[in-house]
Amino acid sequence: MQYFRDSMIALITETSSNLPSDVRRAISRAIEQETPDSRADLAMSTISVNIDMAVDCISPVCQDTGMPTFFVHTPIGVDQLAMKREIEFALAEATKSGKLRPNAVDAFTGRNTGTNLGDHVPVIHFEPWEREEIEVKLILKGGGCENKNVQYSLPMEIPGLGRASRDIDGVRKSILHAVFQAQGQGCSPGFIGVGVGGDRTSGYDLAKKQLLRSVDDTNTDPDLDCLEKEILESANLLNIGPMGFAGKSTLLGCKIGKSHRVPASFYVSVAYNCWAYRRLGVLLDPADGSIRQWQYREPDEIKRMAKGAGIALTGREVILQAPVSEEEVRQLKVGDLVIINGEVHTGRDAFHHYVMHHDLPEGLDTKGGIIYHCGPVVMKNDAGEYYITAAGPTTSIREEPYQADVIEKLGLRAVIGKGGMGPKTLQGLKEHGAVYLNAIGGAAQYYARCIEKVTGVEFLEEMGVPEAMWHLQVRSFPTIVTMDAHGNSLHQQIEDDSFAVLGTLGEAES
Repeated sequence: MQYFRDSMIALITETSSNLPSDVRRAISRAIEQETPDSRADLAMSTISVNIDMAVDCISPVCQDTGMPTFFVHTPIGVDQLAMKREIEFALAEATKSGKLRPNAVDAFTGRNTGTNLGDHVPVIHFEPWEREEIEVKLILKGGGCENKNVQYSLPMEIPGLGRASRDIDGVRKSILHAVFQAQGQGCSPGFIGVGVGGDRTSGYDLAKKQLLRSVDDTNTDPDLDCLEKEILESANLLNIGPMGFAGKSTLLGCKIGKSHRVPASFYVSVAYNCWAYRRLGVLLDPADGSIRQWQYREPDEIKRMAKGAGIALTGREVILQAPVSEEEVRQLKVGDLVIINGEVHTGRDAFHHYVMHHDLPEGLDTKGGIIYHCGPVVMKNDAGEYYITAAGPTTSIREEPYQADVIEKLGLRAVIGKGGMGPKTLQGLKEHGAVYLNAIGGAAQYYARCIEKVTGVEFLEEMGVPEAMWHLQVRSFPTIVTMDAHGNSLHQQIEDDSFAVLGTLGEAES
């Protein structure tokens, strides 16, 4: 199949940079629902601009391109081993060209292969079928939303909802809690696939396969079809909203499948997907591997998504020029729109763990600095200089065990991320005079445009591209204060409010 490799490179590139038609429609509907000029409206406007930027630049919609997962149907006689080798080659090529972020790291050492290849990576599911063409579908599901997957073993007591029995109401309660627990950390508004039954492994597999369904399809099981519609309506009453800022759009799609199970087990497995719902498919000629037809692409799809200018400047913003003083930070309050200029340092999981046990390189001054929870996509130009092609925020809660101590040790004044952080960090912000700034999750192209220059990098060899400490010069980098230096947290407020609503949804059907 002489064209199969090229077809796989095209599939990877399109999946990373160009959202499918059904997802575009769902996001467009969500944009129309939000109150103009609200935080939710600013988030959705930024998302829409970012979607267009990704298409124009043929670059990742979100910098976290996840663990590539392929679902392949083949007719009898096709060489699946050859296909696997060609898919692996295509992944390495797409990573080299910046269409994917290098995400494959050793389970224990964390060392990055740099190619998105490794032990059991990529994930490829081969299945035979009786049709003569080859079908390949690809999902790129980022780590932030993957971390919000959850599995329930019924019967059980579910916080806020009470007893969930082994029946359709127990399934309903499980799914609603799954949406609640994701909050803004999974880059809401999101989509969910649900697997009911199976065992622990096959349940999650079934849940992820539900994400291959069209957002607008109808479940062939009448009871599950009714449940899908009910979940979608109820979940949007939680007022979690885009990015967890509060709003009308929390969930954009719910797809449920069921599997036979053993009598001793009743699992409800939920695969949460962020708004950057990247999955496409192709039908291939079995003789030469060329693309016959694209899937999830429709002739009348919404080509341009932008309905505004993103986070448009109004003159009421607070401008922070790094390094930042404690006095400036103490004046900020939850809800303020903050524009950052100057130097910003990236730092994720490996960096925070390192800093807890070691000092930074000599001569690196971070006092008054800003740390950005971000694992960017980084390329080199012909002059050998690094530049950023995708740079949205990663989920901050993973750094909760470390953040307050790192703020104190490095003298930081601001942390940029998404989804908010917990009580230890909130107390640390208050004690040390720092602030948490929420960027719009998934808006990798939008924020990459704000980065003027890469001024340096630390720990690249040891930690790999996503985890290295990149020093960035930024201009007009927009964020929203969601945790201030006075002990206030928008994230805690939204979680408390949505938990109260969750309780009413449990009572309604009990």
